[in-house]
Amino acid sequence: MNEFDNANLIYLIVLGSAVVFWFVISNRNSLGKTLQQAVLWGLIFVGVLAGIGLWEDIRRTVIPTQTVFSGGVIELPRAPDGHYYLMAEVNGAPIRFVVDTGASQIVLSRKDATAAGLAPDTLNYFGTASTANGIVRTAAVRLDSFAVGDMHDANLRAVVNEGELFESLLGMTYLQRFSKMQIADGVLVLER
Repeated sequence: MNEFDNANLIYLIVLGSAVVFWFVISNRNSLGKTLQQAVLWGLIFVGVLAGIGLWEDIRRTVIPTQTVFSGGVIELPRAPDGHYYLMAEVNGAPIRFVVDTGASQIVLSRKDATAAGLAPDTLNYFGTASTANGIVRTAAVRLDSFAVGDMHDANLRAVVNEGELFESLLGMTYLQRFSKMQIADGVLVLER
């Protein structure tokens, strides 16, 4: 600590001591009740700090995640942003997809393609796709494995997007493998 930090620390200690001294003197007639209230406010403050520190863990517990049932049923809860997300293992790598009925194919971002063992820099981007952001170039690839729970698919066709794509898309070529797609009460149910 430098001299400025030491001076600030001494100032805060003196100020805090003065506030505590004033508090005790002004409430000396009902000190027991005042201490109870001070302890209660202290506990509320500690509780709020703990809640802020543990928010991500609490959020993961409270917000439901996808459920995969044996027999080929997947339940995906609607995320707070209104989308449905599916976690899958592509070539052994966990990848999160946005379920997108407007996408015709499985579309991997460059980052997810790298995670799945594909080398986006060596691919030939001969295809094109029309997106909300305009026309982008794509490269056709084959996915050796695509697993969601106990459902395994092999040798799936997909494309890698050459442009900026923040989430990989799970399009109709994969969704058509399900005999039933239903949305009810904020849950998307996919059933084979």
